Amino acid sequence: MCAAALTFSGLLVTGVLAAGPAAAADSADYQNVRINEVTSSNNDTVELFNAGSTAVSVSGWKVSDDSFSPQSFSPSSGTIPAGGFVTFDSPKGLGDSDELVLYTSGGTVVDRVGWATGKAKPAMARCGGDGTGAWVTTTTATTFGAANAPGCPASVPAASRVRINEVTSADADTVELYNGGTSAVGIGAWKYVDDDTTHSPVSLSSSSPSATSIPAGGYVTFDSALGLGDNDSLFLTDGNGTTIDSVTWATGGAKPSSERCANGTGRFRTSATATFGAANSCSGGSAGSGGDGGRLLGGGGSLTGGCAPEAPTGTGPAPAGTLVWPGGKDVTIADDVCAFTTSTGPEGRDLSGLAFDPSNPSVLWAAKNKNWLFKLVKSGGKWVADPSWSATGKQIRFLGGSGEPDSEGLTVGGNGHVYVTSERDNTKNTVPKDTIMEFDPSAPGSTLAPIHQWDMTSQFPQLDTGSKDDANLGFEGVSYVPDSWLTAGGWIDPLTGAAYDPANYPLHGSGLFFAGLEWDGTLHVYGLNSDGTFTTFGTIPTGKASVMDVTFDAGTRRIIATCDNTCGETHTLMKIDAAGAIVPDVTYTNPAVMPVDNLEGFAIAPPSACADGSREAVWTDDGVYGFGSGSSSYGHALYSGTFPC
Repeated sequence: MCAAALTFSGLLVTGVLAAGPAAAADSADYQNVRINEVTSSNNDTVELFNAGSTAVSVSGWKVSDDSFSPQSFSPSSGTIPAGGFVTFDSPKGLGDSDELVLYTSGGTVVDRVGWATGKAKPAMARCGGDGTGAWVTTTTATTFGAANAPGCPASVPAASRVRINEVTSADADTVELYNGGTSAVGIGAWKYVDDDTTHSPVSLSSSSPSATSIPAGGYVTFDSALGLGDNDSLFLTDGNGTTIDSVTWATGGAKPSSERCANGTGRFRTSATATFGAANSCSGGSAGSGGDGGRLLGGGGSLTGGCAPEAPTGTGPAPAGTLVWPGGKDVTIADDVCAFTTSTGPEGRDLSGLAFDPSNPSVLWAAKNKNWLFKLVKSGGKWVADPSWSATGKQIRFLGGSGEPDSEGLTVGGNGHVYVTSERDNTKNTVPKDTIMEFDPSAPGSTLAPIHQWDMTSQFPQLDTGSKDDANLGFEGVSYVPDSWLTAGGWIDPLTGAAYDPANYPLHGSGLFFAGLEWDGTLHVYGLNSDGTFTTFGTIPTGKASVMDVTFDAGTRRIIATCDNTCGETHTLMKIDAAGAIVPDVTYTNPAVMPVDNLEGFAIAPPSACADGSREAVWTDDGVYGFGSGSSSYGHALYSGTFPC
């Protein structure tokens, strides 16, 4: 190839002439390989990450910078496994202000990152998800050969929250930027360039003169002045030449568009419908650039029995630093259409809380908002109501046999009983009634009455406003957390200021209960005593605006606080830190293939169900909306995927 000079953000660059379409040896899987971390100090080390589901050979691949032409490099392994890393030292030195371009053996540009003075020390790394996160300068030690630190840094710069969110190589070659942060970001000096290394970067303001800034939660669109091809890339830099974000696609991958799923945070996939200037629909389509989007399997059937799906509401961004789903990318629709119609809820909606039975992972308990409890078992690959318990579920009542609990969350206690939360009495839906009820699932009959009931309503006066909406923002989820985890982790009892000692609370059983408040995303910790009283251990922030479900996972030894589309469909794993406090550890999105709906319930099978390195994860769609009318998921409540053991 002939060398050519170009200007990249004011720097003189010696590169190569435009790479043509990928050579025959280039599989589309190259799109899943991303530069993930790079340093311009010591050995000028580079890390590559494979965000796809299949291994990718990097044999014959090359790199260039802003002064040397493509050079071969010696990777730590010739193949990058799915979800794996490869590192190498740059064949030529990397400068304090430089760039790195990665090519396949066929000459196709795979990825590119540039940095201004000092920005790659100790390293430039993708923050918020390996292979998908925004580029930031790390403030902690480098992590070459391993996942980037979730907090890289703890406070992500505002500019790094701006992401290329959607792009098309059809018609006007339109690009959409999205600001997932909480403050506006000036973009008047920013530039973009495609994968043709003879092209000089173009000022974003010249393509969109009015685009001087992008508001928090807002979008900016512009038409590329460079022309985008079928097999191309787009790289976005700030005014100093530091890479903000990038996307690469193969032939046909950006038609009608390529979009992030979930909006603003996930991997790119080919969309079924372009949505420039608005939230990505993430409906239909297929796996695209930046990683394997997975497949949504199963579904279908007609809406019978009065089933009336409900479109999602309240969609918001994911928390800063959110990582991509660590499990399998494929998801299966796991119930029959309109499966949960009942006498008090014939619409078939509002299936909310989920919990696996820890002693029997073939049983999944589910709560339906309008006072119903279901025991689910697998049949034909789907979760169905256990006919030996009740083929139509069992109604639950408040203590004394009255009322209609707005049952939202549930968990299985150490005694095998099912504990259910209620936000209010549906017969008086403007008045909060935040309670936890204990039910013996072996009790006979079609209606269950609680053995015990603990009422915490008085602790939440902010919910008692006379508004049914406020009353509906109480206990949305709950999880039993064993004492053994709390003591092993050195949890500090907020009531004593010393290490938690279960013996101090002789009536509470073998664990505490963590209830999630939808109002503000906090966890509230209780000891539920056998005499009907309870001990309050205080409040724990999750870092989220809301909590829809709470799960204790014995596999990861974490409490998981789940939020639906309100928080970008995310799960925050909570750990006990070195100071004995329960704090957020890491946050994951849902698999990219899933709809962005009111997915209120979440459960992970216990470690005893592990097979081939994975175990089942299940979600509930409270509105059975799926991807909307006519989609395979319309009218379905349950989705099944996998989570690492």
